[in-house]
Amino acid sequence: MGGSGSRLSKELLAEYQANPFKERICMVFSTAPTRDSLSFEDFLDLLSVFSDTATPDIKSHYAFRIFDFDDDGTLDREDLSRLVNCLTGEGEDTRLSASEMKQLIDNILEESDIDRDGTINLSEFQHVISRSPDFASSFKIVL
Repeated sequence: MGGSGSRLSKELLAEYQANPFKERICMVFSTAPTRDSLSFEDFLDLLSVFSDTATPDIKSHYAFRIFDFDDDGTLDREDLSRLVNCLTGEGEDTRLSASEMKQLIDNILEESDIDRDGTINLSEFQHVISRSPDFASSFKIVL
């Protein structure tokens, strides 16, 4: 195999490897019993969800699943903390202090937790995402 196919694979692999959620992406899309590898069909599903043609509902559904680290169907304080750490990095120079993290999560819950149960469910997440015009364009893989 030569030419553009190998370049495409290298570019896609590089983008995936640089993604701070790569382990969660694999877990969410994998159909393997251990959820640590992707079959060709899993990979096609992943590309479909991350494509420009996927609907905002589909994108937000999978984003929610990726961010739900404990797979319990809600985003709680621990999920949100892990989400923030993935986005900011966990190094000493980028990690938020405990008080900064608490304040940020309090703010996220204040804006997103409509039923005030201390967690964000899929419906609440999709409501927040619907007010973010940049979400669909940022939740994609560029080939």
